Amino acid sequence: MVSSHDEGYLAAGRMAAQAIVFRVFSAGLAFLANVALPAYRPDQFMPMFGTPSPFWDAFVPHDSGWYYQIARDGYLFVTGGAPVGWGKAGKIAFFPAYPLLMRYVGRLFGHQPAAPYLGGIVVSWSAFALAMIAIYHLARLDLEASHARRAVVLIAIFPFAFFFGVVYTESLFLLFTVASFYGFRTRRWALGGCCGAVATATRVNGILMLPALAWIAWRSVEPNTRDRLSASFALLLVTAGVGAYSLYVYTLTGNPLEWARSIERWNYYPGGTPWLALVRLVQALATRPYQYLAGERLAPYDTLNGLTALVFVIAVPLVWRRLGAGYGLFMAANLWLPLSSGQYEGLGRYCAVLFPFFLWLAQVRSDVVFGAAVVLSAMLYPLCQALFTKGLPLF
Repeated sequence: MVSSHDEGYLAAGRMAAQAIVFRVFSAGLAFLANVALPAYRPDQFMPMFGTPSPFWDAFVPHDSGWYYQIARDGYLFVTGGAPVGWGKAGKIAFFPAYPLLMRYVGRLFGHQPAAPYLGGIVVSWSAFALAMIAIYHLARLDLEASHARRAVVLIAIFPFAFFFGVVYTESLFLLFTVASFYGFRTRRWALGGCCGAVATATRVNGILMLPALAWIAWRSVEPNTRDRLSASFALLLVTAGVGAYSLYVYTLTGNPLEWARSIERWNYYPGGTPWLALVRLVQALATRPYQYLAGERLAPYDTLNGLTALVFVIAVPLVWRRLGAGYGLFMAANLWLPLSSGQYEGLGRYCAVLFPFFLWLAQVRSDVVFGAAVVLSAMLYPLCQALFTKGLPLF
């Protein structure tokens, strides 16, 4: 007879294996896109092994080069560095947890120039497999086992989920964000605080989980001094990731928030009216869809990003009502930040880590709704991955 613990380990093993198999499938899809479709801008790619490779180069487009430079050389700062390109000042905008793991895992592959990239692939794939297990266990706090498995499927095949398999921070951020929420939900304060600290050291928007975690802590803490102090310390620990990085940036630049200024060098200015970009997109699609999509260069990519964000915005009150204010706050804060910049770039990628949406969608009892979500994702996933792989502006 198999014990419940053994069954749990077997289920986790199967889930991790399935996650890796899906990543292999996704890598094959990217390879086919590379060999079948012409590159958008061949000059913008930095080959992983020095010479072009239609398989390996699919793992390292766009921002991967920044993480590689940090993993290889660390943070170098030049006052007034170039706003674009490979200027040293721009590195500060990229938080350190992921490139540091790239560096140390990459040492398993020796001292070849591509070692940090290989380390990044291992980190992303391992974090993705562990994140799927964590998602399942977090979902089981609210959902039946079958619906928890649905949540894992939905997040894995989300149209922008290909970011979980490339040298980007999405897998690592998702893993430690979900683990932090699981720790706070189950009153494992040390787990929640430590994982939250890694999350805030991984992505600039990691700190936006703090209001949600504070709400969860307030609702679940035991009415005694020890538990309240433990919960408070866990919340303080969550800020340690961004706090430690800010302290390091201060020693490097003299300004602890220089990372925020570096983000602005990329013409990214959050803090504006968050709904204006979505209103502009809806108006364009409603009044002149053909002219907009066919006549403006960025329109197809802005539409994919913007409509994804719109779906998630609409879902916020539904998530709030079904799964609680903590999850609703997390989604609202993490949608507000990119939308307040007025840009569409990256919105699909930012939505990929908003796990409460997938938990909410998984618990919808209609098989038709679930089937439609799976079919739509299966249609859009290869399209989005092909666009990203070929260097088109779907970042």
